[in-house]
Amino acid sequence: MANVGGRRKPAADARLEAIKKLFPEAVVDGGIDWELLKKVFGGHERQEAYEFTWPGKAEARRLAELPASGVLRPDQAASKQWETTNNWYIEGDNLEALKLLRTSHAGTIQMIYIDPPYNTGKVLTYKDNWRKGKAVVPSGIQEEARAHAGWLNMMYPRLWVARELLAETGAIFISIDDTEQANLRKMCDEIFGERNFVATFIWQRAFSPVNMNKFASRNHDFILCYAKNIDRLAWYGLPRHPEADGRYANPDNDPRGPWTSGDLSVGPPIPEKIYEIVTPSGRVVSPPNGYCWRVTKERFAELAADNRIWFGKDGNGVPRLKRFLSEVKSTVTPLTIWTHDEVSHSQEAKKELKELFGGLAVMDYPKPVKLIQRMVALTTRDDDLILDFFSGSATTAHAVMQQNAEDGGRRSFLMVQLPEPLAETSAAYRAGFRTICDIGRERIRRAGEKIVRETGKTELDIGFRVFRLEKKSKQPAR
Repeated sequence: MANVGGRRKPAADARLEAIKKLFPEAVVDGGIDWELLKKVFGGHERQEAYEFTWPGKAEARRLAELPASGVLRPDQAASKQWETTNNWYIEGDNLEALKLLRTSHAGTIQMIYIDPPYNTGKVLTYKDNWRKGKAVVPSGIQEEARAHAGWLNMMYPRLWVARELLAETGAIFISIDDTEQANLRKMCDEIFGERNFVATFIWQRAFSPVNMNKFASRNHDFILCYAKNIDRLAWYGLPRHPEADGRYANPDNDPRGPWTSGDLSVGPPIPEKIYEIVTPSGRVVSPPNGYCWRVTKERFAELAADNRIWFGKDGNGVPRLKRFLSEVKSTVTPLTIWTHDEVSHSQEAKKELKELFGGLAVMDYPKPVKLIQRMVALTTRDDDLILDFFSGSATTAHAVMQQNAEDGGRRSFLMVQLPEPLAETSAAYRAGFRTICDIGRERIRRAGEKIVRETGKTELDIGFRVFRLEKKSKQPAR
């Protein structure tokens, strides 16, 4: 690459950005890894390269690049408010659905949340057999390795195409447990770029110990978050809790309104910030041993003149810095640990879904609405679009409608779910449901009506258009 004075020309920068967008794994430390780029195009493999690989990865990547082989057929009879809704519900294999969405939704999805099937070592439902009728895991490797490789080969092409659908300001959240968390992190580093990693959030999904577990009672899941472009990520923070505002008061009737005070001393000591302060009562105070004041003597005088120093009601206390509620951000930065009292837990999620279905337990492990609502609030607003391509019981759709009701947003959802048949012995099957999609669509109907009933907000979009994924019919020979 040609350089001028040690810097790339603008044209070269533009080409680098184009390569970064198409092949993020080939851009390392601001430059192109030519060996990796050659490998993408089928060149010779490097020797002893640092990379994350597994059996079947090349085929998984090929699957991502193949064009879609199906079509979406509208089903108005299964839909709700077809003419007016902006929400979609797609029934079918999610890899094929994602490929089809590339033509209509590339670069438009503000947030993706997925709760993919965890790797239990059993046969995966998603085998990518749309074209070939067989899984992409080679034979002849150890069973444990096959389980990991099979799961990774299922996830890789889906995440690859999902990245193309994300808006430049968007983010993806992925729920996962210990079995594949480390592998998923490495795979996402490759697909989304390591610098676009936002955080690993830890959700406290359970609060009671399971004493049958021999070594540890695991009560958490992980939620990996990646940005499409970390420099442009839309991140709105969380609303301040009312209790936080309750800590502010106005004992001196300051015209700037309620305030709270903070410690004026800090460590380690800095010589120019160690000085004596005379309180209004005449007492002389100095910072504690091993500490200094937060500000210089000159800055302290400015703060005192602006009535930003508090010496207590009697004017004899150690000086403290006043912080006004009017000057505090309206949002807070989320911690990486999300406790069950903040975003609910698995038991509560199952209970809320059961109540929505009139006491019928239709799913064993749904996610709580509050959990997904937090992600929706963090990264979306107004008329943003949210995608979930492992939709399950459609908790994400429920969360989107609930958040719209609470903050006045006009967000839309796009759900994708394979119509997995239900066990004939299940309570849901006996109640008339035949596939997970039947449960998901019914959940959206009931949740939307419940939200409108409880809030009175009849303007909410609680409808959805149903599309079914079908194979293209062969054209007759001419």
